[in-house]
Amino acid sequence: MAKKPLARIYKAPAFKDLPIPEYATPESAGVDLYAAVEMPVVVAPHTWRLISTGIRVALPSGYEAQIRPRSGLALKYGVTLLNAPGTIDADYRGIVGVILMNHGEDTFTVRRGDRIAQMVVLPVAQIDFEEVTYLRPTKRGDGGFGSTGIGFSDDDITDTLKSDKEE
Repeated sequence: MAKKPLARIYKAPAFKDLPIPEYATPESAGVDLYAAVEMPVVVAPHTWRLISTGIRVALPSGYEAQIRPRSGLALKYGVTLLNAPGTIDADYRGIVGVILMNHGEDTFTVRRGDRIAQMVVLPVAQIDFEEVTYLRPTKRGDGGFGSTGIGFSDDDITDTLKSDKEE
């Protein structure tokens, strides 16, 4: 079996009692992230709060970590992540934060040690970009935002996108 890449975790001293991320099962894609809060944090309905995990992570070069919602929180409470997935770059060394969004009708309380998100580590590719004056046409063309399913019309495009089409 090939050796797994290694991510280094630094825990803030005030949160040494919290577990470091680890896979729950041999086939798990993500690891749980825990709330590193001193006191309970209330997330009112239809609002969001930045919750610390109390950890800093050093990923190997060529990898990123995606911060994703926990399906149980979404199903039971309507709580998800405001920017899903969040991205942790390999060169980021700050504390990992999770922006919890409460779409539910009831308040949601985050307590120390609660599992609030999951982190999935993936390889990334960096590519070069070149500005051109023409792009090769495709069968799909500029269809997006549901154009291959529900339907979409030029009337649905925001002014920003319309100005590009009008050129």
